[in-house]
Amino acid sequence: MSAGTPGAGRTVLVTGGSSGLGAAVVAAVARAGGRPLVLDRQAPADGVPWVECDLADTRAAEAATRRLAERSGGLDAVVTAAGMDVPGKLADIPGETWDRIVAVDLLATAAVVRAALPFLETSRGSVVTVASTLGIKAVADATAYCAAKFGVVGFTRALAAELAGRVGVTLLVPGGMRTAFFDDRDAAYRPGPDAVLNDPADTAAAVMFALSQPAGCAVREMVVCADQETSYP
Repeated sequence: MSAGTPGAGRTVLVTGGSSGLGAAVVAAVARAGGRPLVLDRQAPADGVPWVECDLADTRAAEAATRRLAERSGGLDAVVTAAGMDVPGKLADIPGETWDRIVAVDLLATAAVVRAALPFLETSRGSVVTVASTLGIKAVADATAYCAAKFGVVGFTRALAAELAGRVGVTLLVPGGMRTAFFDDRDAAYRPGPDAVLNDPADTAAAVMFALSQPAGCAVREMVVCADQETSYP
């Protein structure tokens, strides 16, 4: 992507693009004159091309990525914004739920990037993976989420080394945001009324900055959070 034009004319695949940070990235790409594409279980904003996909099925995620890319004539960038969590003690979280968190947050990230690579190498495009402050700071009652997000950090750092000179790779480490991410949690695990959370649009603006870098210039890692957020460092 050309410097100063972080979305103009570019095709950007966003996982989890129907809500939260993903929806904010979709809106930012569209405002910049780009073409967002979405993989999600729910429909994104009207008019945004998408494929319905349960990202926990990683082979389906790969197939859906290829389908969208081929249908759109290629890809210039991928942003892996999809994520989930069900907080609780390890002994209390059903195994299927624990596995699903890791599948959606980590394994699907790798699957989508893997499927997108031939298209990104052709365009000399970019990848932005979305970890979390809990990918660099472990807390209780979040074993699956921390395991997955720590994995995203390691995966992305290794990917950046592997793809240097061919595809730009950025690791995004966001703090808590004002999204529906926390809505289905038990009250004990929801941010309190005085919690300081970031606007997802501000985090999406950081994603667009990373995508605006010219070929050969990479923003390797970004921590983006409200300046009074307590989950970092």
